[in-house]
Amino acid sequence: MTEQLRNAIKDKQRIVIKIGSSSLQHAQTGDMDYIRIEKLVRELCDIRNQGKDVILVTSGAIAAGKKAVHISEIKGSKVPLTTAEKQACSAIGQARLMMTYQKLFGEYNQVAAQILMTKNTIVDNLNRYNATNTFSELLKMGVIPVVNENDTVATYEIEIGDNDTLSAIVAAMVNADLLILLSDIDGLYTDDPRTNPDAKFVEIVEELNDSYMNMGKGSTGSNVGTGGMNTKLIAATISTKAGADMIICNSKDIEILHRIMDGSNEGTLFVAHKDENFDLPEFVSNLHKN
Repeated sequence: MTEQLRNAIKDKQRIVIKIGSSSLQHAQTGDMDYIRIEKLVRELCDIRNQGKDVILVTSGAIAAGKKAVHISEIKGSKVPLTTAEKQACSAIGQARLMMTYQKLFGEYNQVAAQILMTKNTIVDNLNRYNATNTFSELLKMGVIPVVNENDTVATYEIEIGDNDTLSAIVAAMVNADLLILLSDIDGLYTDDPRTNPDAKFVEIVEELNDSYMNMGKGSTGSNVGTGGMNTKLIAATISTKAGADMIICNSKDIEILHRIMDGSNEGTLFVAHKDENFDLPEFVSNLHKN
C-alpha cells in the first residue's frame, strides 16, 4: 500500500513546496545559504521542466531584514522585536529575498513572481477570488509563484502566523495535488526525537485523527522559524481535506525533492481525503481563536 501511494506521487501535476527560515540560512551567522537556495531553485525548475505546476512558499524575510540592518547586534539576539520592527525588517528582507530568487531562477531561464498574503486574502471573498485568479494566470504562463506572508502590514488580527499553514492554504486555493514541507526534521515522530530517544518515526498517516494531532508539541528545533510540528499538523489537516497529499521531509538535503517526485519513501506522507464540506475561509478565520 505504501509503495503504491509513493508511486502515485510521480503523477502529481500541481505541487506546492514550502521552505522555512532555518533552511535558508547558515546557522552560525544567520546569513543566506546561497548554495542551498541555488539547489532549491534548480530542483523547482527541473520539476517545472517536467510540465508540472510549481509554487514555492518561502520564509526568511524578517530574518534577512534583521541581518541586513544588524538588528540582532543592536538589540541582542534574545530580545523580541516589536510589531513595527518586524514589519520594517520584513520590508527590507523581502526585497532581498526576492532579488536572490529572481537572479537564481533567471539563471535557469525560469520566470518567478511574488505573491504576498495575509489572512484577509483568504477570508475576504473578493480578495480570495482575485488571488486565486492571479495564481491561475501565473501557472498558465508557466511562471513559478513565490509566496510569503505579507509581514510588512500583518498584525495579529490579520496574520496567518506561520508558513506551514500558509502553504496548505495556498495548496487548497489552487487545488494542488501535493504539498511538500521542507523542514528541519525528518517527518512526524510519536514524540519529539530531540528529547525522547524512544520516539518512533511515522512513515505514513493514512487518516489524521486525534492521536496523530496530539503528537504536535508546537516545538521547533530552530530559533529562526515560527513553525513547530503542531503547525505542520494543522497544515496536514487543511491540505488533506482540500484533496492534496502532504509530505514532511528534512531540508538538509534539498535533492530529496526529486527523490520524492520519483516515488522514493522519504519523509512522512499524509494521505489526502478530500472533504467536500471543508470550508477554507471559515477554517482560516478561526485560526488563533482557540
